[in-house]
Amino acid sequence: MRQPALSLAETSVIPITDVLAWVVVAVFLGGVVAEWQGRREIARRLTVGAWGLFAVFWLLLIQYFVFVHRSIVQSVLLLVAVPGCLYVGWLLYQGRDSLLVLSRAVAFMGLIYLPFETSAIARAVLIETVARQTMLLIDALGYGESARLVQDITGETTHLNTFYFPATDRASRIVFACTGIGSMAIFGGLIAAVKAPLRRKAAGTAVAVAVIWVLNIGRNAFIALSNGHQWFDQAWLEGPVMFAFGLEDPALVSFFLADRVLSQGLAVFALIGIAWLVARWVPEILDIAEDLLFLLTGDEVTLRGPEAAPDGGDRET
Repeated sequence: MRQPALSLAETSVIPITDVLAWVVVAVFLGGVVAEWQGRREIARRLTVGAWGLFAVFWLLLIQYFVFVHRSIVQSVLLLVAVPGCLYVGWLLYQGRDSLLVLSRAVAFMGLIYLPFETSAIARAVLIETVARQTMLLIDALGYGESARLVQDITGETTHLNTFYFPATDRASRIVFACTGIGSMAIFGGLIAAVKAPLRRKAAGTAVAVAVIWVLNIGRNAFIALSNGHQWFDQAWLEGPVMFAFGLEDPALVSFFLADRVLSQGLAVFALIGIAWLVARWVPEILDIAEDLLFLLTGDEVTLRGPEAAPDGGDRET
C-alpha cells in the first residue's frame, strides 16, 4: 500500500489523560452525591474543583489534536474548552448553582463513555459493529465491489475495521472515536442530569442514540469512499488543504477534507439539530442550554416558559 491506513477519527492514547479522566468524573460524582444529600456547599466546592481538573484534562490534549490529529474543528473546541471550564468553575464558586445541573450532566457523560473507552472487549465489539454496518451501507450505495473490509492492516489491533480500495491502493479504518459513542454519551448525560419522567427520558435517549448511530454510519461511509475513490483529488484544493494540515502527500487531501473539514464541521450542526429534536421529548434539557448560552453571551436567555413540563416534569431550581 502507498500509506498506512488512515483512521476515520483517531483518538489520543495518553495514559495520564486516561487516569485523569476517571479522577475528573469521580470528583464530579462526589459533587452529585453531596447535592443529593442536601450538602449544597460541599457539592459546590467539589464541583468547582472538578471543573478545574477538567480544564487541565483538555489542556493536556491540545498538543495532540493540534499537531498530531490536525483537526481544525476539534483544536478550536479544545482551545475554548480550557478557559470555558475555568469560567464555569468560577461562576459556580460565585453562587450560580444552576450550573450544578450541567456539572451533573458531565458526570453522567463520563460514566457512559469511559467504561467503553477503557474496556478492550467493549471497544472491539463497538468498532467492528460500526465497521460492518458501514460496509453494508457502502455496498448498498453500489460501491461494494470497489472496497474490501479487512483486518487492521496497521497491526495495532486485530479488529476487522479497515476499508481497503485496491484500485487506488487507499485505506481508512474505523477506530473508537468513529463509533459515535462520544455524542451518545453527551445526550445520555444531559438527559440523565435533568428532572423529568422516566418514560420521556427513555424516549429522548432512544431518539438521540438512533439518529446519532445512523448519521455516524453515513459519515464513516462518506469518508471511506472519499478517501478510497479520491473524490476531492482536485488541483485547486491541494494547495489550501495541504497547507492547512501540513500535508506532504497530495493523496491525503481527500481524506482530510472529507473527515477533518466537512464531516467534523457538519457534525456541529447535526448535534444542534439532534438537541432540538430531543428537546421535544425532554424540554428540561433547555435549562442546561440556557446556562450554556449565558456562558457564551453573558446574557440571561429563556428558551422555555416557567410552567411545568409535560407529564409533570419540573424545572430544575
